[in-house]
Amino acid sequence: MIITHHREKLINAIIYFAKHTKKCGKTKLMKLLYFLDFMHFKQTGKSVTGLDYYAWKMGPVPKTLWKEISGDMGDDLKKAIAIRPIEDFHKIVSKKKKFDNKHFTKREIKLLELTADIFKEADAEQMVMVSHLKNKPWDRTLKEKGKLAKIDYMLAIDDADDSLSYEDALERKRDIDEMHRVFGTIEA
Repeated sequence: MIITHHREKLINAIIYFAKHTKKCGKTKLMKLLYFLDFMHFKQTGKSVTGLDYYAWKMGPVPKTLWKEISGDMGDDLKKAIAIRPIEDFHKIVSKKKKFDNKHFTKREIKLLELTADIFKEADAEQMVMVSHLKNKPWDRTLKEKGKLAKIDYMLAIDDADDSLSYEDALERKRDIDEMHRVFGTIEA
């Protein structure tokens, strides 16, 4: 069995963003996680959180997390965060004092810090604008597959210096998928 720590990483990424960015509501959080996952995939061929993102009207959204945060949160998430309604804003507040980095790689921590730093002052509207940039994964998915379609991580690959080649990313993705298929996957 391959043991993943996606859930621990997800919860700790949420804690980190809640503590290190301003105006961290549900919409902003969805975009922060999207940028973290897609930047990491671009460099390594795998996401940090293991979430799947979909092309919703307001941008990329990991619908399973959106449903959980908007409805019945799992006990582990309830222990980590609270959602405080403030007029039409749902602020994400960390209940835990400390971010736990034990399951993150150095690269993942660096990207987590970079993402929080870049978007520290941004509000949800600004995050939506950035996630809607022309020819980026959300935009391409919307144009090619339509609203609510799953966004393919391979769309993060480009010709930037920090990007894997398309062939390398595809090969890594296939290798990871094959390992999970053969050995099975469990969340620790």
